[in-house]
Formats: sequence, C-alpha cells, structure tokens
Amino acid sequence: MSPSRVRRAVVALTALPLLAFGAGRAVAAPATPPAAPAPPAAASRVTAIEDGIARTLATSLTDPALRERLRTATASASAELAPLAAGSPALAAATERADRGIADAKGLGAGLGPLLRVQLADPSMRAALDAGAAPLVAVAGTDEHTRTVRAYDTAGRALGLDAGTLPARPVYLVDLDTAKATTAGIELLQREFAAHGLGSAAQAASGWWGTKITAVEVNDDEEPWFKGAAEMFSLVTGFGQDGKVRVDSVAMPYLQYDGTVYYPNQILVNWSNYKYNLADVVLMEDDGDTNYLALAQAVAAVLLTIADQGAYIPLVNAVLAALPSSWWVDDPDYVESWYTLARTSTGRLNGARGNGWMTVEPYWVSQL
Repeated sequence: MSPSRVRRAVVALTALPLLAFGAGRAVAAPATPPAAPAPPAAASRVTAIEDGIARTLATSLTDPALRERLRTATASASAELAPLAAGSPALAAATERADRGIADAKGLGAGLGPLLRVQLADPSMRAALDAGAAPLVAVAGTDEHTRTVRAYDTAGRALGLDAGTLPARPVYLVDLDTAKATTAGIELLQREFAAHGLGSAAQAASGWWGTKITAVEVNDDEEPWFKGAAEMFSLVTGFGQDGKVRVDSVAMPYLQYDGTVYYPNQILVNWSNYKYNLADVVLMEDDGDTNYLALAQAVAAVLLTIADQGAYIPLVNAVLAALPSSWWVDDPDYVESWYTLARTSTGRLNGARGNGWMTVEPYWVSQL
C-alpha cells in the first residue's frame, strides 16, 4: 500500500517544549450511497470557499471544452484552477473571488495570486474519465475521521461519498496550493515575530553552529482517498541573545507523506541566535483554514509576557495556551515535538508524541 497522505500543510510553531503536551493530545461503489454531509460550518472560511468553488466547477463541467482542459491538465499531477477557468467567464470570476477570499481568510493579504488547484482523487479513476464518465467534484478533506465526503455532480446536486471506499466514479478534488500558502505564511510569521521583538538577528563573526536534520519521518495510520498532501513546517523557540523569547519558523515542504523517510540535510537551528544551549521544536501543519496573521499575533501576545530568568525554561505551555481550542480536536494541527534540543545533540531523536523521529547532527556554517 502506498504511503498515506499526511494531513495538509504546515503551521510549525516554535516551541519544542510541547513534550508537556505529549501523547495527550478495492474500488467499489457502495450499494446505498450515504447521505451528503451538511455544508461546511461558517467558522471554516477556507473550507466553505472551497466547497462553493467545487460546486461551481462541477456545474461548469457541462462544457465539453472545459472538461477536456481539466482532463488533460490533471493527467499526471494537480493543476492550477485559474488558467483552466479562463475560458469560462462565470467560473473564472468565481475562482478569482475565491482566491482572494482564501488569502484573506489565511491572513496573507492581497497580491499572493492564485491558490486553488484541482487534481484527480486517484490515478485509478483515469480510465473511467478517459472513457467519458461524468466526474464529480469534491474538496480535499482535512478531517481524517469523517465518514462521508460531500461531492457535487454537473447538476450541482450534493452527493455523499463513502470516505472509506474509493469511488468507482471519477472525482476531482479542489485543494489549495499549500506550498505557496505555507511559504507566504512562514514569511508572514517571521515578519510578525520580528515586529514584536521575537526574532532579532545576531551577528556571527566568522560563522555559526547549527543543528542539521539528516533524516526525518512522520507516522500516521490513516490513508483516506480524499486527502491532499501535507505542507509542514517547524517553529523553533528559545531565548535570543537579547534575553527575549525568540521564534524561528522553518519550512519543511518535502515532508508530505507518512511512512516515508526523508533525507533533507536541512538546517533546523541557528545557534548564534540563541542565548542558551537549548531550544524547543514544534512540528505542525496547515489544515487549510490556518490564519497565519492571527496565529503570529496570538503566539506573540503570550510569549512577550515571559521574561528571561537567567536559565533556559520550556515555553510549551505558553505556546499551547495561545492556540485556538479548535486546533486540538478532530484534525489537530500539532503533529510532533522535540524539546531541550542542544547544540551538541546528535543521532536519532524520537518525538514526544511518538508520531515521528529525526536524526540530527551539529553543523558548522562558515562565512564566505
């Protein structure tokens, strides 16, 4: 069985101390199709926008030209929706509004460009699609425990698909360009943390010591057909050279599938930025609805109340207190954590939650 898709993309918050949180935290159509689930809750703005576009795209597929463009564009990978919609005025206008609305809901502001993408739910559906089968359109889900997936046919009718069984009918999934959104989100986090005094830069005379990730793996037992690949990142936290709490966000775009060992040789910590020889790391993911601006402001508001006591202290409780309660139910954004990471740490480090591991080694970065 192919590796299951880890929950979508990344909101890595700095704070390895999450250890305190610990563990507490055959293709066939069903004989009787389940009832379509209710529309997304109003609180989930991104999901609601995606659901609306899924319905609009489904009804637009009565246009043979659009259906062919979509079939061709998704032959081997996901495709950006905006260019595909260009030949269909109503769909193009709806897609443009949706892209702007999603960027706003995620706190990323205007100017980011298209975010919506579309892909075939599973390669095995290609034969039926090529044979002319009318496709359905659904949203790539975030809740791994849902029993039904809401999909739309070309008449705009909502259908319920069994989340545990790959549909016999072709299904297109509307999803986000999580790599693009996460990159923009991480940049926003760093700007906001720096603006709040949580990311002042240190000056290294001739170079600096770093901690390099040589291998990493995340575990997960779920493999739903309606999931998109994850976009993850970590937040590293500790006390900066100025004695203030510091947060550094680290993108990990390669970490998309569970059960897969990745060998990134990526620098995780720049120790010249830290006052003490210890830091914490929290690995998180963007579930699609993550508002990066609200996240940065919430975390900063809490961490700014913590003063340097002359020794390293864990910051996990403060970070967890800043996160919305919704992040810890059904589909938690928190994936794994490692804390009290030292500059001399080396070898395999198991995560506090038991959901992942990484191997690290000290690495000297010389100035040119």
